[in-house]
Amino acid sequence: MTHGIITATLAGFGTGLSLIVAIGAQNAFVLRQGVRRHAVLAVVAICAVSDAVLIGLGVAGVGAVVTAWPAALTAVGLAGGGFLLCYGVLAARRTLRPAHDAGLTAQGAAAGSARRAVLTCLAMTWLNPHVYLDTVLLLGSVASDHGSLRWAFGLGAVLASLTWFTTLGYGARLLSGVLARPAAWRVLDGLVAATMVTMGALLVAGA
Repeated sequence: MTHGIITATLAGFGTGLSLIVAIGAQNAFVLRQGVRRHAVLAVVAICAVSDAVLIGLGVAGVGAVVTAWPAALTAVGLAGGGFLLCYGVLAARRTLRPAHDAGLTAQGAAAGSARRAVLTCLAMTWLNPHVYLDTVLLLGSVASDHGSLRWAFGLGAVLASLTWFTTLGYGARLLSGVLARPAAWRVLDGLVAATMVTMGALLVAGA
């Protein structure tokens, strides 16, 4: 029995990690916050706890309820897509600032509102229909294949989420030396902008 629990947990960890690591708006935001060393704990906690809640709902079988309300996912997609497009435009504007702008330096980037970071992270997490599809539907469906060990599978997926976001948020500070130059911040903001705009456009088009 113990061997079965370990196997199911590892399966959940691997499956969860394969879905979470994919480049997306949420990961790009966590990376930027990690590099800035701003509200990292709050952002990582929101991402990990949100995933834990959604994965738990999926393992409990709530996926059937989600599929029964396709209009809800459409509304979430439109709202999330619009939000990401706006955020992407703001990130693009930051890349056009003059090199002497302190906001692009490692020191200037540390300033900002923790409340704004928390609200932005919540929006990126809960206004993204792909989050529901990956966690509630997909992980929930795979977990059901493990029968009585489905909660062990879910635990593995939750641990994968916690591991990934902690590593991304706190490991990103290793790039602070490279990003001490304004030009490097422009490149990062350019990548963030491209990711946000692309994801936003896909969400709006898909809705």
